[in-house]
Amino acid sequence: MKYTLFLLTLLCILTGCTQQEATSKETVTAYYKAVAEGNYKEMSRLISDSITITAGDYVMPFNKESYYEQFKWDSVFKPSYKVVSIESDSEQVIATVAVSSLRFAFLKNNPLTCSHKIYFHEGKITKLEEITCKDVNWDVWQQERDSLVAWTARNHPELDNFINDLSMKGAIKYKKAVALYVGRGGE
Repeated sequence: MKYTLFLLTLLCILTGCTQQEATSKETVTAYYKAVAEGNYKEMSRLISDSITITAGDYVMPFNKESYYEQFKWDSVFKPSYKVVSIESDSEQVIATVAVSSLRFAFLKNNPLTCSHKIYFHEGKITKLEEITCKDVNWDVWQQERDSLVAWTARNHPELDNFINDLSMKGAIKYKKAVALYVGRGGE
């Protein structure tokens, strides 16, 4: 009996010692899998208490609660995510992800394929820094966005300011503005 107990204890210790924390690349893979599945609970487990997203001149700091609001905003546009590549070395992880959505389709940049440098602290994601977006046409993006904003202000003032409202309510207004704009029939 003592021998069996000793072997079980030794086995538990050895098994526990062989379990390692996930590598940064594994964490990024799990994060994007959770994003693609719309699994915020899993995403939340993989990010730090604060996370920053940078895109060009935009720096968007979030805590977990505000990041959840961003997640809900994004979900209104029914995005689908495809990881194109994840590269890592001992210092950093670069993920290239293609995102298709109703919003990107309207902005005539669908899918939007961007590379992000991902930063970590204590094994959790702390920052997603956009490095580059492949094949994006920012001029077309801006033209479509500006046309929609101006048309909505003139024709549906109840939806105005949707572009600056990053809440779920703002996303719903944005989606409705797109639907009305697209269906305007030559107006």
